Amino acid sequence: MKFDLHTHHYRCGHAADDIEDYIKAAIAADLHVIGISDHSPYFAEDGDHPFQGLTMAKSEFSSYIEEIVHLKEKYKNDIEVLAGVESDYFPASAEIYRMEYAKYPLDYITGSVHFVDGINIFDKSRWDGMKEEEILRVKEDYYKLIQLSAKSGMFHILGHIDAIKGYFPEIAKVQTIEIDNTLQVIADEDIAIEINTSGKMKDCGGWYPAGDILERACYFGVPVSFGSDSHHPERVGEDWAEVQAHLKEIGYTEWRFYRKQKPVVIPL
Repeated sequence: MKFDLHTHHYRCGHAADDIEDYIKAAIAADLHVIGISDHSPYFAEDGDHPFQGLTMAKSEFSSYIEEIVHLKEKYKNDIEVLAGVESDYFPASAEIYRMEYAKYPLDYITGSVHFVDGINIFDKSRWDGMKEEEILRVKEDYYKLIQLSAKSGMFHILGHIDAIKGYFPEIAKVQTIEIDNTLQVIADEDIAIEINTSGKMKDCGGWYPAGDILERACYFGVPVSFGSDSHHPERVGEDWAEVQAHLKEIGYTEWRFYRKQKPVVIPL
């Protein structure tokens, strides 16, 4: 069974086309399940749309869910459409997000850490002039936030867990026990990590997480899922077969998607 749980669309301001275009692309790619998971509004910030170009507006979230529900029905004989969202994790305001998501019929929530010290991990300039010990501190804080997100109970999937390397590939060489600590926490909480094929679109190349982290995830018994992180319909399902084969090679026997916030386990 082929699935892809990580797709975006025009509402977030940095992706192309409508939700329906991603569904049609998934059907063309012979997927059985397609998850829609655009960036959540910043519910805890002032104003309706404080960070245009990063997320949808607060006022758009209900129409986003309504559109998915409509398309679920429209395409029910062609493909299973799942309602999801990619949510940033901010510990101080987590309850605000939790209450908002409880209002809607979401099949799953993907939790992603995009900010450390209030600065986007994809901001290349954040690393300018930073000393080795500060780079290590930022990397460890990044993984500690992922640990907290896993323990929060808010999320079914954790997104691109080594995306901090996106525009700073050198950070992947910085060693820290916090990666193993994070994988242990995720395994204990029985949350899936996604194999996200969008890393190839950034300076780091390849998938998230990198091969060494994915092998360690298998060792710790971390469940896995799949997401292309498509911001253009033509990327839906990209590298699915290659990911499936690689997971088998390193020892995985199953992966999962989520329906009505319950895991659906699929043999590899």
